Amino acid sequence: MADKQRYDREWGFRERYLDHETLSGTFIDSSGQFVLEQTTGISRNPYCGYEHQTLSSQERLEEDALLAASKWQVPDVDLVPFVKSTDPSSSYFVILNSAAFFKVGSQLEVLVHVQDFQGKPKKYGGDYLQARIHSPKLRAGAVGRVVDYQNGFYKVFFTLLWPGRVTVSISLVHPSEGIRVLQYLQEEKPDRVYFKSLFRSGRISETMKCNVCLPGRLPLCNFTDLYTGEPWFCFKPKKLPCSSRINHFKGGYLKGLLTAAEGAFFQSGVNIKMPINSSGPDWVTVISRRIKEADDLEESQGSGTFPSGYFYEDQWRPRQFKMRHFNDPDNITECLQRKMVYLFGDSTIRQWFEYLTMFVPDLVEFNLGSPKNVGPFLAVDQKHNILLKYRCHGPPIRFTSVFSNELHYVANELNGIVGGQNTVVAIAVWSHFSTFPLEVYIRRLRNIRRAVVQLLDRSPKTVVVIRTGNAQELGPEVSLFNSDWYNFQLDTILRRMFSGVGVYLVDAWEMTLAHHLPHKLHPDEVIVKNQLDMFLSYVCPLET
Repeated sequence: MADKQRYDREWGFRERYLDHETLSGTFIDSSGQFVLEQTTGISRNPYCGYEHQTLSSQERLEEDALLAASKWQVPDVDLVPFVKSTDPSSSYFVILNSAAFFKVGSQLEVLVHVQDFQGKPKKYGGDYLQARIHSPKLRAGAVGRVVDYQNGFYKVFFTLLWPGRVTVSISLVHPSEGIRVLQYLQEEKPDRVYFKSLFRSGRISETMKCNVCLPGRLPLCNFTDLYTGEPWFCFKPKKLPCSSRINHFKGGYLKGLLTAAEGAFFQSGVNIKMPINSSGPDWVTVISRRIKEADDLEESQGSGTFPSGYFYEDQWRPRQFKMRHFNDPDNITECLQRKMVYLFGDSTIRQWFEYLTMFVPDLVEFNLGSPKNVGPFLAVDQKHNILLKYRCHGPPIRFTSVFSNELHYVANELNGIVGGQNTVVAIAVWSHFSTFPLEVYIRRLRNIRRAVVQLLDRSPKTVVVIRTGNAQELGPEVSLFNSDWYNFQLDTILRRMFSGVGVYLVDAWEMTLAHHLPHKLHPDEVIVKNQLDMFLSYVCPLET
């Protein structure tokens, strides 16, 4: 009787879904969530002269392609009342063929149907969902790929990568109604995080507002970088010259960005990162393949393998790369012996510096007198001839205070590195760009990529590693500035821009989504260790 009820429920759901699956169009790859090319989103407004950049025809084509790839399909409807927005508690998912036995390597498909707070089916898409499979006892997990059919139905595809009981989890990060608000803020309120600089000469000091763009007619100090052309401006002090700038720091976050109606789409415990429950079984049984089948499966995995890896017993297992596990400090010392390691970027790659100096006793931090959590930082192992450096990227950067003469752009730093087989570079640039239109991030990555290509041209044996962004904890306020949805767009752009360049990728995005621990801007140590194990495996790969 129970099997028949499950059969009726599953196939009744599938029939309703198939009635809506007659849409035509192609998938737009956003490295995790697809949409059907059916509706048009909000048109992009030019930002602060970025439409007048001097770009080659190839760069212009690439930028247009990147903006198209990261474009989110949202319904072109008027402001929807809260009760008609997506309600994760009344939405549900169904596992197709949940009664069947699956083999490792098989595809699992899940149908998701979203409903509003009145319990009525939604007729349009645009919600941002995150999906994972996991086995808690095995500390195993992997992410799924979401397809949005733009009609209230979604399909999620998982690759089953380990045997045993595997559970499906789907969560609503933001409803489509909230995504429309985030899009508006991204395009119309890029200054919602503002920055300041102190100007000082003798006893006179003035603090002025700064940003990538400062609209209006007040006099400006132009701090645009001469080499990369990266724009940065401050309002000119009334009494002091522009040359008297002392530092850079985060000014704060704009308040009152949303109306009460818009704020209803961003409620903790209601519609931010809330689970969507299954209307039937939420798990399947997976059995192992025979050795011959497993070998054939491994050989058939192409270059675009998704997911890129999975956790098993809290260890990350990349699907196309044999990762080593550096569980002993001596293993890391042996790997990095006679090497210069440069870490450039935000605080998420500063975690790598902090982990290495904590875990490896011989790697001793040299006190440069730098501000805490800002840097630059330096660590040395004289016995084994290891040099480890960390430096933050140039503005925009939301640190407490950075001296003006320490505001270095990553591209310029790369241009000063000779490179070679004993040089290792790791870069993480993402989190501080989440509030800006995407053109700002594309420009920054274009400059960094150009410098990376030049470095690899003059020193091909240099190892260059890119750390992706990661998911984080979200509340009503954080969502407006650092939402996973913003960082998902940046992640899409990052992967495309560095594809085929000759760099290695540490997939922090999938690692944080696949792991059982709560999402954090600065992931817990077990995740950071896996990131570093992958990084070090690129530096010192297993001999084959």
